[in-house]
Amino acid sequence: MQTDTEEIASSISYYLFNTTPPDPHVQLSVIVPVRNEAHHLTETLDALRNQQDNNDLPINKALYEVLLLANNCTDYSYEIAVQYQIQYPDFPLHITQISLPTAKANIGTVRRLLMDEAYRRLTSAGRLDGIIASTDGDTVVDSRWIYNIMLEIANGNDAVGGRILTRPDQSNMRLYHLRDVMYRTLVAKAEAQFDPCLHDPWPRHFQHFGASIAVTCRMYKQVGGLPEIPFLEDEAFYRALLRMDAKVRKSPHVKVFTSTRLQGRVAVGFSEQLRYWSKMDKENQCQLAEPAEAIIIRLRNRQRLRSYWQIRDQGKRADILKPIAGELLIDFSWLMDEVQKSRFFGEMWEKIDEKMATGQWAAHWQSVPITAAIQKLRTYLIATVFETNPADTYPSVVPANA
Repeated sequence: MQTDTEEIASSISYYLFNTTPPDPHVQLSVIVPVRNEAHHLTETLDALRNQQDNNDLPINKALYEVLLLANNCTDYSYEIAVQYQIQYPDFPLHITQISLPTAKANIGTVRRLLMDEAYRRLTSAGRLDGIIASTDGDTVVDSRWIYNIMLEIANGNDAVGGRILTRPDQSNMRLYHLRDVMYRTLVAKAEAQFDPCLHDPWPRHFQHFGASIAVTCRMYKQVGGLPEIPFLEDEAFYRALLRMDAKVRKSPHVKVFTSTRLQGRVAVGFSEQLRYWSKMDKENQCQLAEPAEAIIIRLRNRQRLRSYWQIRDQGKRADILKPIAGELLIDFSWLMDEVQKSRFFGEMWEKIDEKMATGQWAAHWQSVPITAAIQKLRTYLIATVFETNPADTYPSVVPANA
């Protein structure tokens, strides 16, 4: 028996996509969920239409397509998309609109419908190695967005998280946002230094969200598709990828630019984070983060555990795990049991993370002001931070005492 989501997907396929089969040369399908994006949509579509390769030459439009779903719109988003399609008939843009019931009218449902349909179209064209790329209706992709996604996948990765940049503004929230970005960037640098992954070397970033994420059809099927939840579906999808040890590349070359509106389309998301920072600013609250010492200890022990995981079947003594369990403040017997029964390293580490978040670790390592955490992380990484040009990949450095 079909679920509600599957029935909706079937109706979308029947009314639009079955009548417009993909080009036989298609390699990548871009999905664009749209809800009341009339003010942004033309710019979004212009960026997707004018994609270039590394030599600034137009990408062959037979290689990719764009699937746009306008859902529950009360503005002229759908009409704008239709007019755009008429204006540029050679642009492989496929559009439809739908009015979802209240219980299903959320970004999680819409993004899954589109990603499932992209998967169906690519595999029906024989593209088991095809790429599903996601962005949003208020987002402008970089001119080489598609080229760089395809390049990262060709390098052996299963998925690619793109850097999501916001346009500068004069609000106080900008400072909160920049502090958050700086902190997370330093954590990403620490990961690359203390627990390096060959598929995701420095320079890298920390983002993996719906405004810019891409995945191969093969891996999309392997993880069971996008989780069916109303919001934070991109975060849940990322966790599902890590759980199965997917190679996720957070490429600084894959970039998009998005809006910083306070009135978002979802109950939880970037706009909600901006509202939270706005409230903190009005109440003069301190921005908090995990202390640098805790981050370094966790990453060092994750690397030690990863090394043990790779040789665990070679008769190595399990007491190697004792100091790891001690530093992570988790039970040694419990850790040994998880090592033995987990199928993937990512699956095991997720359970360890959950254990740490609710156990002695969380009680021991209290949050500190984010400026203090940034300053300490800089101290640890002083020799290697920002080996690339920060102006190209990251926002302006925020002083630790800002």
